[in-house]
Parts: sequence; structure tokens; C-alpha cells
Amino acid sequence: MSERNRNQLPNNLPQLQNLIKRDPESYREEFLQQYRHYQSNVEIFRLNPQQYNKSLDDLVMFLAQVAHAYPEGLADFPQELKDLLKQHCTVLDPSLRMTFCRALILLRNKSLISPTSLLELFFELFRCQDKLLRKTLFTHIVTDIKNINAKHKDNKLNTTLQNFMYTMLRDSSAVAAKQSLGVMVELYHRNVWNDAKTVNVIATACFSKVTKIMVAALKFFLGKDEDEEHGSDSDSEEEGPKVKDLMLRHTVAHKTRKRQKKLDKALKAIKKHKKNKKAEPFNFSALHLLHDPQDFAEKLFKQLESSTERFEVRLMTMDLISRLIGLHQLILFNFYPFLQRFIQPHQREVTRILLCAAQASHAQVPPDILQQMLMTIANNFITERNSNEVMTVGLNAVREICARAPLGMGEDLLRDLAQYKNYRNKNVLMAARSLIQLYRQVNPALLHKKDRGIPTEASAEVKALQYGEVDVKDYVAGAEVLPEDIPQQEGEDDEWEEASCSDDDDDDSEGWVDVHHSSDEEQGDDTTQDSEKLTPEVAKRKAAAISQSRILTQAELQLIRAKQISKEMVKAAPKGKGKKRKHVQIQDKETSAELPSLSDIERIHKKPKSDKETRLATIQAGREGRGKFGGKKDYRKNPRSSTTNKEKKKNKAFMMMKQKKQVRGKSKRSFRDKQIALRNSLLKRKKQS
Repeated sequence: MSERNRNQLPNNLPQLQNLIKRDPESYREEFLQQYRHYQSNVEIFRLNPQQYNKSLDDLVMFLAQVAHAYPEGLADFPQELKDLLKQHCTVLDPSLRMTFCRALILLRNKSLISPTSLLELFFELFRCQDKLLRKTLFTHIVTDIKNINAKHKDNKLNTTLQNFMYTMLRDSSAVAAKQSLGVMVELYHRNVWNDAKTVNVIATACFSKVTKIMVAALKFFLGKDEDEEHGSDSDSEEEGPKVKDLMLRHTVAHKTRKRQKKLDKALKAIKKHKKNKKAEPFNFSALHLLHDPQDFAEKLFKQLESSTERFEVRLMTMDLISRLIGLHQLILFNFYPFLQRFIQPHQREVTRILLCAAQASHAQVPPDILQQMLMTIANNFITERNSNEVMTVGLNAVREICARAPLGMGEDLLRDLAQYKNYRNKNVLMAARSLIQLYRQVNPALLHKKDRGIPTEASAEVKALQYGEVDVKDYVAGAEVLPEDIPQQEGEDDEWEEASCSDDDDDDSEGWVDVHHSSDEEQGDDTTQDSEKLTPEVAKRKAAAISQSRILTQAELQLIRAKQISKEMVKAAPKGKGKKRKHVQIQDKETSAELPSLSDIERIHKKPKSDKETRLATIQAGREGRGKFGGKKDYRKNPRSSTTNKEKKKNKAFMMMKQKKQVRGKSKRSFRDKQIALRNSLLKRKKQS
């Protein structure tokens, strides 16, 4: 029987492969026989590379599987495969080409090939018109580079591949260039190649002549790649019940219709919670790694001015330029008049263009340039001939621009816009009041006296900065409320010793209860009364002395924060008498450092009434996937099937059924039988309700 199996080995490669993996030395002769067979097939293949060779296909995979068992005999095998792919990759049969690539991947996984030469070959194979092959190579390249850099960064390999990819981005084949760019973007999102060199190589793709490559690079910098959204979903721990637990609970428990409904309802609630919890990703770290943002923005704008691409592509370029200007505070004067050409209510995607204007605004832009843009928005949007929504969007855009560059607003324009605070539409009214509230905190002198609100201690300290002026403080603002000398409590050391002793005696936490901590609050009350009497110059000197003399504790910082908040609430009175304001909206002043979002521009406080068609569409959308209401529920699996005989009896006429034995037997039932039947009927109704 063994002789018979042995004779079959030359033709049964899977069996021979299994035996060689178990005992390589015993089957060396069979292996050499198959290797000679492979060499003869390669010579035949070279004569006609376009023809598919089934024998060569099987032998290549067989040799790749057993290559680790005979490393000296197959030393030239990987190089021979790479040479065949380089010479005939474009004319090879797709199945045979895929087999060669899978064999090389298998050899690379067994560490029999160096990664540099193999990955460069795979990048060149992106030129082949084979979608399945490109997908396989893309997955392997990303996985291989990730595994190489798993334990420590291989800088030599990374530098070599990055230099090679820089040449691939300029390749004549658009498909190969786009796949190479996709590899770099994927490795950046996986935190493998997240250095400045990768980002700057990707930045060169923004100037590609191929639209798909340029759009992919723009999406990378704008943070809109869909693959990024799936990165952190699996890592984050979710609160509340999980889908797996609910399904397991339903599987174990007794299955009823009521429990099935509860399960469906719970799954729908979890799905809705996940949908609401998912936030739009904005990762601007790539923009921070650019070597020369000013030069990059200027080249992008020059390309934008002469661009003939679709409007969506030009809009993405505008968005990227505006983010660069706002993030790095660049100076690009020609960009603002370019945006003004598109600031019209009838312009497509006008809210995104207004968002670009807000993103490109910062304190270093000269006020004259921003005043022209604000006047354009006011003339085209904030007029009564436009709809209420258009006016609201215009006021919101003006507020976002002024939040980042308050000097761009003139006194006359601000007072004109402030008059919309009593407009008949609530959306316009709220947008105008938010603009007034902004300048109450930034520069109240520009507002009309009646719009400045009740003067508070915080508004009295507001100082309007001129263009180029920076308010730098060498002390912690509000530190004057603290005492200059640190008070030493009597017996403080004794209390700590007693507390530590009580800890050693027993493990109860009662020893810590006697420690007195209310002195900070008493000091805060005393110091706030003293600080109210201080003049601004004295308060500033005192705050500087306190800030430079010691490190402030967390309790002292909380006291300072509470005092700063109270300044927004307490009315400034010359005689020291103050009243608390009832309705005060305290906003965070650090929002100007962040880039605005589209929801800030499109914010609508009151939704307009929808017409009949919109309401009907909403109703129809809500009925999808919902059971029928009203009438008796049909629990048949197939709604077209017939009803049961029991259900048919209920619909028959009484004259047809009165002669039945069951009907006549009802009148002859005993009182006990009727009592049991009534009880069962009531219990059944109770369950159904």
C-alpha cells in the first residue's frame, strides 16, 4: 500500500507538500524532481507568456509552500519569480499573475525575501489593469509595513519606501499613482507613517494633473476620509447594554412575541444611541506637520485661480486654503476678494463658502480687507428683500468672522446690524442678539449705549486691542482675591499626625473628618470684600506679587475662577453697591482659537412650518419597518395562506352552527364548567391587553 502511495506522489502535490513539511529530508528526491519539472515549465512559459499554464501554476504554489524546508535549494526561486513579473507583468494571464504574487507574499511572510525589493515590485504592479490584484497588493503592503514597524520604527526602510513613493506619485499611470497615495494615507491613519515627511509627500499630490489623485489628497488634509471614522469605534468602550448581551439573553429565555418586541425596541435604541454618539472627525494634525504652510497655500491659490475643475473640487481647495490661513495665521490678501465673488444668496453651497470666509479670518488680517468682506455679506444677505433664513445665515457668518477678527467690524455697520434685535422673525432676532452679545465681551464701545447692557465688573475691565497689539500678562488674572501671605493654621501638624495615627490604629476613614478645610471659603469671602475696594493698578500689582511668590494650589485656582465668573454677574456700581444680574450668558472666550463648524453658520433657532407634502413624506418615512396599527393582528408566517378551521367557525352564520354538538353542549354545561370557562376567558383577555 505504501508503494502505491509513493508512486502517486509526483502527481499529488498536496499530499507531497504535507509529507515534506513533516519530514523534509526523507522526500528530498521527490522535491528535486518537482523542482526540475518547474524549471522545464518556466522555459516553456518564456516562449509564450500570454498562455495560461496550469502545471506551472500548481508548481509555483507548491514550491512557495515548502521553500522554508529547502532554503539552499530554492535560493534563486524568489528572484526568478520577481524577474518573471517584471518582464511579463502586463501580458501575463491574470490567474497566473495572481499566483506569482501570492507565492511572493507567502515567501515574504516566511521572511525569505527582503521587504524593500518586494514592495517596490508590488508598487510597480499597480500599473496592471487588474482590480483584484491591486486590492490584494494594497492589503499586503499596508499590513507588511505595519508589522515591520510594530515593535520599533525601521527608519531606513521607511525612508527608502517614502522616496520611492514620491517617484510613484509622478508615475505616468494614474491608477498606480492613486494606489500609492492610498497606501500612504492608510498608513498615516493607522499611525504607522505619521511623520512630517509622509505629510509633505502627500502634499505634493494636491498639485497633480489627475483629478482623482488631487481630490484624494485634499480629502486627506480636510479630514473627510470615510475610513477614519471606523478607526476608533472598536476601541472605545460603550456604556449601557451591548447587542451581544441582548441577543444572548433572548436566546436563553423562553421566546414570546412580547419578548421579541422588547428585543427589537432595545436594538433600535442602541442603534440610535450609537448614531447620535458618533461625532464628525476633524483631525488637523496633518496641517501642523507641513514644512512651509505659506508657500503651500500660495501654490494652492494660484492653482485655484486658473482651475477648470468641477465646482466641488474648487470648493474643497478653497476649504483647505482657508483652514491653512486660519490655523497658521497666514497672510494671503488675494484670497478674500476671490471669496467675495461667490458670496451671493443664490450661489450653490454658499454656506460652505461663508464657512471658508470665517476660517480664513484671524487677528493678523488687516481690518480694511475684512471690512470689505463684511460689507459684501451685509449687502447681499442681511436685507429685508431676502428670506428670513438667508438673513439668519448672513448674521451668523458675520458673528463667526468677528469672533476671530473683532477689528474687522465698523461702528456704523455694527449698529445697523444690532437693530435687527427686534425683528419679527425669531431666527434673525436671535442671530442679531448673539452678535450684540459677542461685542459686549470684546469691544462694548462700538455698540450703542442702550445695547451695551448693564455694565459689569468684567465689562469695565475689557480693553479693545488695536491691530497688531497683543495683551500679554505676567501674572494670573484674578489672583488679587488671594491673601499675600500663606496663613499657617495653629496645630496643623498635630492634626496631620493625629490623622495618620488614627489611620494606623484602625482602617476607618473617620480620622480625616476632623481636619478643618473651611478656612479657604472664609478667606475667599474676606479677600473678595477687600479686593472690591482695590483700584485696578493696585489689584494688578497685588496679583503679580502673589503669582510670582508661590505656586497656586487647585483650591486657590478654583477661588480665582469663581471670582472671575462673579464679575460677569455683579453690576459695576461707583459706590461699591452691586446687584446680581438675572440673565447672563457667559461664553467661552477661547472659541476664537478653534476653527468654526458649518452648524454655527446654519444655526436656526426656530424651525419653519413645513408644508403638507413635507409632513406626508415624514409620516411615510416613519411607517417604514413598523407593524400595522389598528384591527386584529395577523400572526401567520405567510399572509397569503388560509386561516385555520377554528377561525373560520367564528365567521360562520349562527344558523349554520346551531345544530353542532359544541354549540348545543354549551347550554347544558354545569355552573362549575361555566365558571371555569369565564375565568379562562378573563385571563386570556388580560394577557392580550
